[in-house]
Amino acid sequence: MTTIKAFNGFIYNQEKVEDISKVVCPPYDVISPKRQDYFHELSPYNFIRLILGKDIAGEDKYERSAKLLEDWISKHILINEKKEALYFYRQVYKVRGESKSRDGLIGLLKIEDKDSCVFGHEHTRLEPKEDRLKLINATAANLSPIFALFPDRKRIISLISQKYLRNLPLLFELTDDELVKHALWRIDEPELLAKITQDMKGENFFIADGHHRYEVACIYREQIRKKYNGLTGNEDCNFLMSYFTNTEPRNLSVFPIHRLLKLNDPIDLDALLAKLKNYFDVEEVRDKEKFFFLLEKAGNAEHVLGMSTQKRLWLLRLKNIKLLDKFMSDKPPVYRKLDVAILNSLVFDRIMDISTADKEHLIYSHDAEEVLKEVDTHQHYLAFLLNPVKVKQIMEVATAGEKMPPKSTYFYPKVLSGLVINKHRG
Repeated sequence: MTTIKAFNGFIYNQEKVEDISKVVCPPYDVISPKRQDYFHELSPYNFIRLILGKDIAGEDKYERSAKLLEDWISKHILINEKKEALYFYRQVYKVRGESKSRDGLIGLLKIEDKDSCVFGHEHTRLEPKEDRLKLINATAANLSPIFALFPDRKRIISLISQKYLRNLPLLFELTDDELVKHALWRIDEPELLAKITQDMKGENFFIADGHHRYEVACIYREQIRKKYNGLTGNEDCNFLMSYFTNTEPRNLSVFPIHRLLKLNDPIDLDALLAKLKNYFDVEEVRDKEKFFFLLEKAGNAEHVLGMSTQKRLWLLRLKNIKLLDKFMSDKPPVYRKLDVAILNSLVFDRIMDISTADKEHLIYSHDAEEVLKEVDTHQHYLAFLLNPVKVKQIMEVATAGEKMPPKSTYFYPKVLSGLVINKHRG
């Protein structure tokens, strides 16, 4: 049964750091090299120096992060909260001009041995896990929360917002460089903490972001367990800092992640279209706005992919759902219904003989306009545009014990790193 716990977080000291917007950053895995430079230059105390330090010859960047963390604590740049708390986190943002708000809680999630109600939906890779394991071993801290969804059957999040928020102390309020507004409140009243943790006990949690960090936390705990020949279950390493928000669709924005193929040779477009027509009804669309409108509309009722090359756009509508039973019979029905799985199986594997593990030629981006710009300026590029995966599909795939193809979802906005830290004691 899942257990949620309050904790004594470390937060930035606003007497030392006046502008919190200059010291927080997104999660490490969505920061490009260019953005990495930007955050490093923004402030000597920007959190990126802990979670994504630069590679410098002759230096161990993980030990550097650990020493920097201790230095910031000793200089009171980061200060330890006196009371155990949960943190209420609100993000206000816009999607296509529509204002949206997402509320959640930051607390600790207990890592269980058996009967875990924590479900992941993504395959993980060895390289990022090795990287994050070195970091947690060096710092003995959860520097960034994972992002978890839960059904919130007792409407905990909305209850806090409507009944308690006006009386909670506001810790931080800032607007980031994407114009997302972030606010963080402390919840440390014992009776309210007891109610929240009790009401969240036994919920199913679905990892939205942070699959690598979750698996690394499990590995780290096992390392500690072997080192000390067993654990009681209450040590710090048994808990992982997490951000929890409910699965209510109107509160969540899930973007698709599009595919950009960088091919070495010119595309034989006629041959490609002929092969695609064996599986899809192929329709060319002349107008870009109409293309995106039709792609989204069709996605509500059928399986459809978008394709672009040489400044042209097509919709690829799956001809017959029985094709999925034939070519993906080794996967459960919930997996076969994913457009990204259809793209991988029918287009990349069967038609184009392209491996989804090909990092050199296959590029991922949640920005459709960026992808189309690349295609329009490079003759040998081919793009595939997707509709977003539905939250219901994520939950169904996860509870079926299956994993989605890599790079299937992009939750927006990202949960900031640097708002609060869970530092392990001892």
